[in-house]
Amino acid sequence: MEIKQTAIAGTLESSDIQIMLSKGSNGIQVELESDVKKQFGDQIISVITTTLKKFGIEQAKVKAVDKGALDCVIKARTIAVAQRALKTTDQPAWEVL
Repeated sequence: MEIKQTAIAGTLESSDIQIMLSKGSNGIQVELESDVKKQFGDQIISVITTTLKKFGIEQAKVKAVDKGALDCVIKARTIAVAQRALKTTDQPAWEVL
């Protein structure tokens, strides 16, 4: 699917992650800021890219600012930002869950 608008989900509070999603042209490119990037950066990026691919998104720029979010929070924020960017918030993507 093609991204229709730039979208953002999440906060900069502790145990959360803020994700901004916009149009891209070279696959899914993730820019990650996190205090635990060395330990968990690969896992955070994997959760984001896997979730976006379930939406059929193949081209995107992602900026993520992590504040210690668990995988379930990362996935929930990615789902929210993807639906906002695709303008499908009124059509829940149950199959992605």
